[in-house]
Amino acid sequence: MLTLPKTNLVVFPLCLGGNVFGWTADADESQHVLDAYAAQGGNFIDTADMYSEWAPGHVGGESETIIGNWMKSRRNRAQMVIASKVCKLSTRAGLSSKNIAAACDDSLRRLQTDYIDLYYAHAEDPGTPIEETLQAFTALVAAGKVRFIASSNFSASSMQAALDESFKLKLIAFAGVQNNYNLLFRGEYENGMRDTVARNGLSSMPYFGLARGFLSGKYRRGVVVESERASGAAEYQNERGWKTLEVIDKIAERHKVSVAAVALAWLRAQPTVSAPIASARTVQQLAEIMQQVTLAPSEIGTLSEFTG
Repeated sequence: MLTLPKTNLVVFPLCLGGNVFGWTADADESQHVLDAYAAQGGNFIDTADMYSEWAPGHVGGESETIIGNWMKSRRNRAQMVIASKVCKLSTRAGLSSKNIAAACDDSLRRLQTDYIDLYYAHAEDPGTPIEETLQAFTALVAAGKVRFIASSNFSASSMQAALDESFKLKLIAFAGVQNNYNLLFRGEYENGMRDTVARNGLSSMPYFGLARGFLSGKYRRGVVVESERASGAAEYQNERGWKTLEVIDKIAERHKVSVAAVALAWLRAQPTVSAPIASARTVQQLAEIMQQVTLAPSEIGTLSEFTG
C-alpha cells in the first residue's frame, strides 16, 4: 500500500479502472471482478460520470451505479478509495461551478455514498475560468462531499496555471494528475507533465497503462482479437509494438509473470508515478494485472531505452 502524495489516501498500487463496468462487463461480471480485486487487498477504484455513455443505449453513469451497488451490498464503502470525474458527460459537460455541483451530487447518488475520495476535472474547459472551477471544488471539499481533487487530460502548462491560481487565491489545489501514459505512449507525459508533477510533489495515476489493452499479451502478430475494445489497440499493432512485446515477453518469462504485469511494473518504477490504472473485464484478466513484480534496474533501462 502507498499514500498518494498531497493526500492522506492510502491505496493499493494498482488502481482498478471502472470504464468497462456496464459496458464490456455486465453487472454480474463487474461485481465478480470487484470482489476479486478487494479480496486481494485492492481498494482504489477509478470511474467517471460519463462511463459508459459511448455504448449504444447508455446514458452515462452505468459504471458508477454498478460500483455503488457493489459497495452497498458488500458494506465496504469505508475501506474503498473511490475516484470519479466531471466534465465530459454530455448532459453534465464542462467545469462551471453550477455544473460541478450538480454533477457531483449525481455521482454521489449513483455511488450511494456521501463523499468521493478523489474527484477529477476530466478535461480542460476553456470556456470556464479556472478560478471558478477551483472555487467550485473548494466548496465541495468544504461541504465534505469531496476529499481531494485532481486533473485528467490537462496540459502541463494548464496544470501549473491551476496550481498557481490555487496558491494565489488560497483555494483547494489539484493533488494529482491522470494522463495517458504507457510504454508505447510516452512523449505527451514525459515532455512536460512529468516535470510539473515532480516539481510540485504531486501524484500521477496514468490511464491506458496497458496501451488500450495491447500490452495485455493477447495481441500477437497475425492474431485477430474479437473484442469491442480491439479497435483502440490498432494504433500499436505495428513493427514497434510487436518488437516491444518481444522484449516484454522475455522479461515476463524470466519473472514467471504476465506481460501485463511487466508493463505495469515499468510504470510503477517511474519516479513520478504513484499507481497506474488498468481495467479487467473478467476475474482471469484481473489476475494478470494484479501480479506484482519488481523489475531489475537493467530491465527498466532496457524497456525505457527500447521504447523511448
